[in-house]
This record gives sequence, C-alpha cells and structure tokens, in this order.
Amino acid sequence: MKLRRLVTGTVTVLLVGMILVMVISQLLGQPLLFGFVSTGSMEPALSPGDGFIAVPPMLAGEPTPGDVVVYEAETIQGGGLTTHRIVGETEQGYVTRGDANPFTDQDDGEPYVTEDDIVAYAVQINGGVVAIPYLGTAVSGIRSTIAAPFDFLGVDQTGTAMVFGGMILMLLAGATGGATNRSTSRSRSRDELIAVWVVVLLAAMVVTTAATLAMVLPAGGHNIEVVVTDSPTADSQVVAPGETANITYETHNSGIFPTLVITDSPDPPVSVDPERAILGINGQQTIHVQMDAPRETGEYTYGVRESRYLLILPVGVLGALHSIHPLVALLAVDLVVALFIVTVGIAIFGTGYFRMRPSPNVPLKVRIRRKLRRFW
Repeated sequence: MKLRRLVTGTVTVLLVGMILVMVISQLLGQPLLFGFVSTGSMEPALSPGDGFIAVPPMLAGEPTPGDVVVYEAETIQGGGLTTHRIVGETEQGYVTRGDANPFTDQDDGEPYVTEDDIVAYAVQINGGVVAIPYLGTAVSGIRSTIAAPFDFLGVDQTGTAMVFGGMILMLLAGATGGATNRSTSRSRSRDELIAVWVVVLLAAMVVTTAATLAMVLPAGGHNIEVVVTDSPTADSQVVAPGETANITYETHNSGIFPTLVITDSPDPPVSVDPERAILGINGQQTIHVQMDAPRETGEYTYGVRESRYLLILPVGVLGALHSIHPLVALLAVDLVVALFIVTVGIAIFGTGYFRMRPSPNVPLKVRIRRKLRRFW
C-alpha cells in the first residue's frame, strides 16, 4: 500500500507540474513543454487549436528540412511566434512554409530563419507531427480569462498593482496560516499526509523556472554589420565614412503578461531609441538603432543587447536594478514570483498537511467551502 500511495502521489505531482508548465508557458508566450497553433496554415498536420509537444533547441540538435519549428517571425501576422515547417536551406538561413500555404514565408517578405530565431521544435514520429486535439482551444480560454485583469489595469500600472497585491496576500497569509496549523488528536498515518510546504515550494519552483525561461529565451543580442565605404548605397547599413547608419527592427511580446524590454549596447557609437519599452498583450515595438560610422572604410560589427523582465515590479525599480546588472533585475523578478506563489499557497491552504487519500464521506464541494471559510 505504501508503494501504491507513493506511485500515485508521484504521478499526481508530475501531472500537476506538467499542467502548470503548459499553462504558464502559454501565458508567458514561450512553448516550454507544449505549443499550439491558432490558424490553419499547418493543416493537415495541425488544425486550428491543436497542440503539440515542444522540444527546446538545445535538445533537438541542428535544424534540417522537414522539421516543424516555432520561430520568432518579424512580419507574419505582425510578428511573433510562428509554427511552420523548414522546407529549404540557404546561406542566409532556413526557408519555412506552412503546410497549407502555396508560398514560403520568405516569398511573403519574412527574412530567412536562423537558428537563433528558433525557440522550439515540434515532436514528429515517422514524419508526422504528434498532434494533441483541442489543447490550444483550452489554453486560449485560460489565457483570455487571466488576461482580463491586465486589460483592466493597463500595462503601465501592472507592476505597482502586483506589489500592492502581494503585500495584501502576505498579510492575509500571516492571518490565516497560523490558524490552520492546529494539532488534532485523531490518529492518522504520516504516510497518508503530505506537507503543504512541499506542494507550495514545488509550485514555486515550477512557476519561477517558467518565468525565468520566459524572460531569457526571447532576450539576447543582435549583431549588426555596417559597411563603411566611399561608395555608399541605398542600403541603410552601407554608409560613407563619418555618416550615421540607421537600423530598425521589431520586438514582440508573444505572451499576455506585460513585459519590460530594455535595449542597450556595449559599443559607444551605438544609440538606441527607445531604451525602455513596455509591451502588453501581444504587443510590439519598433526599435531604432543609430551607429556613427568610423572615418576609415571597412566592415564593422556592433552589438545590441535586449533584456526582458516580467512587469511585476515598477518600471523604475526594474530599470535601477538593470543598471546594476541584468542578472540582478532577473533574480529580483524571480524572487517576487516565488514569494507570490508561496504567499498565495499559505493564504489558501495554510501550513498544515494535505491528505493523499481524501475522505470519501466528504464531498469535494464541502471541502472547498471549508477552505474558503477562513477568508470570511
């Protein structure tokens, strides 16, 4: 019986963890475990609303024609994550196309896809994508529900609202946590109990990991090549000595959680506008980069760094922490996320124990009502 309870508990925790990762990854706009499509461009392999198992690039190896990939598009539907198949390879990058489309993405104006653009691969068996029917439909409904408060608050006020909400939850947890930690004289086997702290900390680890990946994966650097020549062309990256090269690109937020994007450069000749951009639900922002060309002719490469932070702290606080080091701001966001999950868990469940085998004599509705009574 002990082994059976252990196996049951382990499977339950794994299933709950998978569901958490799936929902959170879609909320944050990064396919960490599962992905889905919302259009018919990949039919018949994937119908609108179908899900698929997403494998991160570090585990999938080098992309090859035939792979179905999720990549950061620049022009398709205004930019953002797109799931299409690689159908060719050139020196500039990979050629992609939806299975149902008569033309490639590059024929429609999308730049060639590079390995840095790819964020996930869809699992295939014998050349066919492993589809999960209606997964995307279910997740989209959850996304819409959770996105509603952010629409109401507005992205500029989200960070401040999250701070005050967290403070209220901490006070609530302190008021209710102790009351639920009472002892009982009834005889119970410890093997049938699991501490609330174990579940809460596990949930905090899962959510924090998902939040970290959601900030790190779409961030990174851009290398911009500028050719300085005595015979400049209409190309904005081919300029005369001493002139200014002007480059623009789009940055996107594929999730529903507001995100602060801070763009800067380690190279003095480079200036970026805007340096800070708040991206709301499926938001996008045009970034303008100016580079003062040297007086000597030649080819030069300049770097632009993009850092992303979930907007759960005020913009000024995140900006100040970023100025110390991007890792400091990242860890601060992770800490707030972890504290938020722990606080919510304590406020709802207290600091006692969960029973691995719920009593069959107490309906689920009654148990939920008892849990909620502490808030009145």
